Order: sequence, then C-alpha cells, then structure tokens
Amino acid sequence: MLRLDPTAHELMVAHALGGFPDEACGLLGGRVDPAPDEEGLPVVTVEAFMPARNHDASSRTYTVGPEAFLAADRAFDPAGIEVVGVMHSHTHSEAWPSETDMDKADNPLLEGWHFIIVSLRDPSPVLRSFLLGGRQIREEQVISPPR
Repeated sequence: MLRLDPTAHELMVAHALGGFPDEACGLLGGRVDPAPDEEGLPVVTVEAFMPARNHDASSRTYTVGPEAFLAADRAFDPAGIEVVGVMHSHTHSEAWPSETDMDKADNPLLEGWHFIIVSLRDPSPVLRSFLLGGRQIREEQVISPPR
C-alpha cells in the first residue's frame, strides 16, 4: 500500500503535464512502515516529491540523473525521509509498466522501490503505483487523502 501526501500527488501530476510531450520523472521521498499490510506487502508513506529532468528527453523513455539524487538527499535527509521510489509519466499509453520500465526495474539497486506512473493518455491524468522486480508486476493500492 502506498499512502501519498496530497501535495506530493499534485506535484507529480503537474510535473507530468509540464514535461509533456516528453516523459517526466522524479523521486519519491517517504517512510516505510515496519508493519506490512494484510497481504504482507510494505506500507509506504510518500511525503515529498523531487521533480527531476528526464535525461533522455524522450516521449518513450526516462532517466533520472545523478543531480536529482543529490537534490533529493539534500531535501529529504533533514526531514528524516529517504528515497523510496520513482515517478514517471506515460505520454501516450496507460499507467501500466512497459517493457522498458520492467528492464529498468530489474536492477538490484532498485529492489523494494515503488514505481508510480502518471498516464497522460486520457483527458484526466491517471496515477497508479507498482512494485516491480524479476519481470513481475504487482499493482499496489494508492491512498491519497483529499486536501
């Protein structure tokens, strides 16, 4: 389960729209609850979002550069939160991991990360979150309380 701060949610959607026609990306700052949910999955609260430049400058792929990780560390550390995942947008397809997304997720350094996808395919952006690894996709529930 992913608990998503409403401000972080709004920032992700705005960043996705602002990056169009290219995919937008950024890092999620949050905390992992030590107790899993009823399915045994981690419960993460995302409290902050660090927008990043898409180094690929592409409408089909994204790469978060090292400067975004440095900026996230500087912003998140004082708040006692850590990088818990990544967000990127899909400009022309649904909010579902692509083959390219799966390839990127099969990186041991990203194990346990939460992958948020914001789809811009439809008139209203759609945000979904996934746990990826070993070419497996597991969608997780996103809870974002209203402001």
